[in-house]
Amino acid sequence: MEDVGNKVSVHYADEVLNGILITTEPHIILKLSSGYNIVLDKKKITKMETITKKKDPERKTAPAQQKNNHTVSLLHTGGTIASKVDYTTGAVIAQFSPEDILSLFPEITEHATINSRLISNIQSEMMRYHHYNILAEAIAEEIKKGVSGIIITHGTDTLHYTSAALSFMLDNPPVPIIIVGSQRSSDRPSSDAKQNLLSALFFITTTHWKGIGICMHENMDDENCLILPGLKVRKMHTSRRDAFKPINAEPVARINYEKRHIDLFDKTEKSVGPFSLKKIKEDLRVGIFKSRTHMFADELLFYKNYDGLIIEGFAIGHMPTEKIDSKTGENEKIYDTIKKLCEKMPVAFASQCIYGRTFMHIYTPGRELLKAGVLGDYCDMTPETAYIKLAYLLSNHPKEKVKELFNTNLKGEISERT
Repeated sequence: MEDVGNKVSVHYADEVLNGILITTEPHIILKLSSGYNIVLDKKKITKMETITKKKDPERKTAPAQQKNNHTVSLLHTGGTIASKVDYTTGAVIAQFSPEDILSLFPEITEHATINSRLISNIQSEMMRYHHYNILAEAIAEEIKKGVSGIIITHGTDTLHYTSAALSFMLDNPPVPIIIVGSQRSSDRPSSDAKQNLLSALFFITTTHWKGIGICMHENMDDENCLILPGLKVRKMHTSRRDAFKPINAEPVARINYEKRHIDLFDKTEKSVGPFSLKKIKEDLRVGIFKSRTHMFADELLFYKNYDGLIIEGFAIGHMPTEKIDSKTGENEKIYDTIKKLCEKMPVAFASQCIYGRTFMHIYTPGRELLKAGVLGDYCDMTPETAYIKLAYLLSNHPKEKVKELFNTNLKGEISERT
């Protein structure tokens, strides 16, 4: 059987397929020129021959950089934007070094002098509070160097968690800090990595905006990218290039890189003050509980030893907490359990609806939750942002202060108007 990694020609049924051989067991899997994989039944293969043999990977070096007026730090954390195919397993893995990024996208050196630095090489779904802390520390180090801005390459699965964490942890950042991801790996023809990265760089070197944002595609086409506010964004699709959308907010800017044009929507003056960093405690235990119909009180008891809890409830602020008939007695137990949890820790509400604001004081179920001590009335945070905010507050304030600050707009996480 041909060696894995070779380019092969396979006579399969009535057609001939050319591609990279990914694996031979239990089936033949080829990576086609389109970037997609195809699985072939061995019984239907009449012939397979090598076209070209795989080459040993060459160590890449960063291209020579031109002198520029701007210096931008590229902090690499892994993810699809810096990924390729592992032909042993057929999986897409994050294995590129920072030098690989510069070699893959040499155009970025035309806009700024790039300081490339590997922070961690981790898929974003594997991250913990520890990784937010080391990333925030690295950002602080780069800011001290006097850079014009910072780009963070990041996996998309939890990119919005990281943008929320950095938004709370970093007070008064004096430069733009843009997190960039990619829905398609860099070795695919449909990859969005290049445009997202170049658009972020163009935004940093062209505007005077300061803060934490995300740069991703606006639509499925390659015309525009958006800068999205770090605390008001969510991944809304598993695979589309325009998966990230602003939630209860407008984009910061629209960027057309080919035309070198930027529409800046967020022209508000940022607060002026000293830059500082406040970490999240790594041993903290904060949960998110998703409510549903026909749930049980003892499910909530799982969180009795946690430090805080976000309840992802219904609509404007409801939970199954009232006995309506002979079949809804469990609801009273649910309410009693929530009340007991509120006595031990901050418990806050965030709506499953994603869009819109909570109004927990309107109907009786919501008013009863407020009476029990549940936080989150008048808020329009996503559950993810609410979760990160609660962890940040618990790390830096006593519990009673946390209850006061959770409903307070600290960094733009709660919209002034709906």
